[in-house]
Amino acid sequence: MSTQLAQLNVARLVAPLEDPRLAAFVDGLDRINRLADAAPGFVWRLVEEGTDDATGLRPFGADVIVNLTVWESVEALADFTYRGDHLDYLRRRRDWFVPYGEVFSVAWWIPEGHRPSPDEAAARLELLRENGPTSEAFTLRAPFPAMT
Repeated sequence: MSTQLAQLNVARLVAPLEDPRLAAFVDGLDRINRLADAAPGFVWRLVEEGTDDATGLRPFGADVIVNLTVWESVEALADFTYRGDHLDYLRRRRDWFVPYGEVFSVAWWIPEGHRPSPDEAAARLELLRENGPTSEAFTLRAPFPAMT
């Protein structure tokens, strides 16, 4: 069975998306999403129906946005996240978000073709918070190999 990597990260906004403090984030979102969509190893990302992003979906609370994606590998996700134009965007996160807690991002292996739900992702985030990195829920800094 082939596997793919699912990842979730959550971020608590410093203000509503319409606030001028978030203008640079909102203005760059389409470009960053296009970069992700075209990145080697990118498979899928959660979007709200009728839009091209997930900023309107708020499964973790009214002030928390989610990014839920699927990638071919840890390396593909890490390359996109920490290299190239996305890194500059990532470095500005403290301008736009307040701490969500110590653990705000999780990765886990899924069967190829599966699309995780926000509830599934929330359960994985909770596993990581409770147990630390394991084969069921881990981070890019402490990845686990895919189970085949």
